[in-house]
Amino acid sequence: MTGLGPVAWPPAPLRTERLVLRASEARDRGAFVELYGSPEVGTYIGGSPPRDELERTLPDVPGRRPGVFVVDLDGAMIGLVTLDRRDARRPGRAGGDAPDTELGYLFLPEAWGRGYAAEACAAALDWFTGVLPGEPVTLLTRTVNARSMRLAAKLGFAELERFEEYGAEQWSGVWTPGAPSS
Repeated sequence: MTGLGPVAWPPAPLRTERLVLRASEARDRGAFVELYGSPEVGTYIGGSPPRDELERTLPDVPGRRPGVFVVDLDGAMIGLVTLDRRDARRPGRAGGDAPDTELGYLFLPEAWGRGYAAEACAAALDWFTGVLPGEPVTLLTRTVNARSMRLAAKLGFAELERFEEYGAEQWSGVWTPGAPSS
């Protein structure tokens, strides 16, 4: 990630009705291993590395960089929401010469289907609007990921394009400040 420009990181924790979005801590390492090593999660991101490899290679505090929010439910990490700069040469962009900011998210399978991703992503988008007003955000997902496609629509992302990448059809959408995010 090239950073979020002048944005100070990490921000104060973001609180929603059920969740806290915060910076990563050492206590989250086990959840990172579970998340990245999950075959269910790997289905949508091109696979998952072996657990022993993750145990060896993940830093003591994984995800400790600008743009990464740990999603915390009752004191435990259940997922991640990320805001990363997307290279201007890659497909699926909103346009212009500057890199886009891309919203990403990964949640442990036991957290799926409960509205946590929508709640956390909406909070991250609201925060982003406050620190970088007027800047659009892109979201990319595989078209076969029906849940992610529904979430993009719920958050107010409008389709930009579809393209082939990583051996699968990808969907790209853009969200602009003021779009509904629920």
